[in-house]
Formats: sequence, C-alpha cells, structure tokens
Amino acid sequence: MTSRLTRRQRRRVWQGVQYAIFVGAVVLIAVLADWERLQNQFAQTDLAVRLFPDIITIALRNTVVYTVSGFVLGLVLGLVIAMMRLSSVTPYRWVASMYIELFRGLPALLIFIFVGVAVPLAFPGTEIPGGTYGKVAIGLGLVAAAYMAETIRAGIQAVPKGQMEAARSLGFSHARAMVSVIIPQAFRIVIPPLTNELVLLFKDSSLVLFLGVTLEERELTKYGRDLASETANSTPILVAGLCYLLVTIPLSIVVRRLEARGDKAT
Repeated sequence: MTSRLTRRQRRRVWQGVQYAIFVGAVVLIAVLADWERLQNQFAQTDLAVRLFPDIITIALRNTVVYTVSGFVLGLVLGLVIAMMRLSSVTPYRWVASMYIELFRGLPALLIFIFVGVAVPLAFPGTEIPGGTYGKVAIGLGLVAAAYMAETIRAGIQAVPKGQMEAARSLGFSHARAMVSVIIPQAFRIVIPPLTNELVLLFKDSSLVLFLGVTLEERELTKYGRDLASETANSTPILVAGLCYLLVTIPLSIVVRRLEARGDKAT
C-alpha cells in the first residue's frame, strides 16, 4: 500500500520539478545557441574598447543630466499637482485630475513629440531654454509629474491626521503646517516609489533620439545605435545596455533597502 505524500512533500516535489525545468531550459539554450555568431555580433572586444571614454563622458553623462533635470522638474510640478488634487477649491481638483489622467494615459513618446514639434509650431519664434536639454527636461518632467503627483498625494494622506491637528493647536496656519510638518513626513513615506520613478526616467531618457540631437547631446541609446550603424555591429548597443545597468541596478538595490526599512519601521 503506497503512502500518500504530505502537503510539504508535494510542495518539495513541485519545487524540484520547477528547478529541473529551469536547469533543462538553460542547458537547452546553451546547447542550441550559436555562441560564435553572438560573440561576433555583440561582443567584439576591440570595438567595445573603442567606445571609451566617450560612452561615459558624453553618452552616460548626458543620460544622467537628462534624467536628473526631468526628475527635479517632475518632482516640483508633481508636488504642485498633488496639492491641487487635495485642494478644497473644486477647479483646482478638476485641473489636477485632468492633468494626471492626460499625462498618465499618453505614451511618453507623444509627449516628447509635442514638446519638440508642437510647441515651436504653436508659438513661433519661441525657444525652450536650454535647447535639447530643456526639451528633454520638460518632456520627462511632464510625464513624471503625473505619476509623482499621485505618489505624493498618497504620502500626504498617509500622514496621521493628528499631525495636522497638533500643528494647528500650536498656532500653525494650515499652509505652514503642510510645509513644515505634513509634507516632510509624506516625503519620507514616498521616497522608495520616487526612487523607483527615477529608475524609470533613466530608461525613458532614451526617447531623446526623437528630438534630433547633436553628437555632443547624444545619450546612451542614441550613441549605441549610431555606433552600431557605423560599424555594422551590435556591440555598441550591448555596451550601452551595460551602462544602463551600471546605474539602474544600484538604484534598484537602494529602492529595495528603503522599502525594507520602511516595512521595519511600520
């Protein structure tokens, strides 16, 4: 008479099956893949060496500048939109809600096209300060602000109401209590999702290629794509991807640690 497996035993058996499937898939890919062709197309060491230092001093630097400028603009605008969203003035809430729905619903690419093409057509002779850098900052900032506004609003609402009541009892006006007490606590709550938004913006900065940039304004994707076209080899694209990971992986680790610290605090 065969004994029936317990729940724990069944779980272990199922885990073993999953590990076996994973190992089998890895082995199958390793056996069937044409590694020589992949190396010739994506891992030419001499070509990768030729990308330095420009891929760092120009492409990666521009990517970081685009990301940081868009993040700062998005954070400031997002805070304003969040406060409007929480306002007791109905038109403010309407405007904030429409902004959030509009810019969260539209692809970021369309926002970049709007900033780079529609604005100059609508306002002839008007130039966005900073040239390409200004356009990218505005494009990324407009998109990021819609997401950050909802994140900040949630953070403000997560602050216990007693904090506002305590501040008002000490003679603080509502505005001063928000600035001095509520908003600082809200930002401590929303640091992890805001850091995650920074990671997303870092990748979205690749859309700058649709604005038309000079050689000195290229970011990682544009730089890798141009060099890949010139050399008829995809190694520059792989190196550009590794440069993205050089920034996004540490940021992702920071996000996880901040989230873990927040979970412990609660």
